Order: sequence, then C-alpha cells, then structure tokens
Amino acid sequence: MIRFFNEDTPYKLPQKQAVRQWLKNQAGQEGFAVGELNYIFCSDEYVLQINKDYLDHDYYTDIITFDQSEAADKIEGDIYISVDRVADNARQLNVSAEQEMHRVLAHGLLHLCGYGDKTNEEAAAMRRKEDEWLTAWNS
Repeated sequence: MIRFFNEDTPYKLPQKQAVRQWLKNQAGQEGFAVGELNYIFCSDEYVLQINKDYLDHDYYTDIITFDQSEAADKIEGDIYISVDRVADNARQLNVSAEQEMHRVLAHGLLHLCGYGDKTNEEAAAMRRKEDEWLTAWNS
C-alpha cells in the first residue's frame, strides 16, 4: 500500500489515487510488488535534519529514501520529500511544481527498484527512467 503523509507542511498531493496506481504500475513493470511504501512530505529543514541525523550530510536535498524491503521482489520503505526543494527545482528547471513532484516521487521509487545516481552513468540511467515514467503518467 502506498500512503502519503505530511510532517510539517500542509502540502496536498493532487490525484492521490491516480498517483498511487501509476507508481504501483511502474514498479510492476520493473518487476516489483509494492508493500508498505510511505511518502512523507515535509520542509527543507525537516529533510536537512534527517540528512544530518541519519546520513551524516549537512546539506539540503529534495528527497531521502530509506529502503525497508525484506523480500527481493517487494518494495517497502519511507521516502521523505522536501516540498520546498521541489518547488525551487521546478522554478529553476522551468517546469510545473506538479511535474517536478511527479519526477521526485518516481525518483524515490526508482531507488527502491535498485537504480542509483552516484555516478554520471547511474544518474543518466535514472533520468531516462524518470522520463519514461513521466511519459507513462502523462499518457
């Protein structure tokens, strides 16, 4: 089950049910079932504190993904999304906030599907998958 929560922001994800189905379908195409998957919308400061406390990083980021999966073919985890970073990124990229949010939602789930973004090659593969998933959302 995919659930959406808010920590310290009043953000409301539009079309929650359609987004759930889209994410579930895309994970299925990658060969994964979705178990307990939580998206938590929060502020820059909230994500920064998680970054400091759990990852020993002292910088802002749009997303932090914690993999809680126990079975190889079933995704479970917690994905924290900074609504502030997503809005800033959307402005910088000249895309809608909704489109950028969908990209970030996909990005977190792609991490749980095994995609990385540490090297240039991994980041390019991640971006291609994000674009593919966004095309599926828009179709």
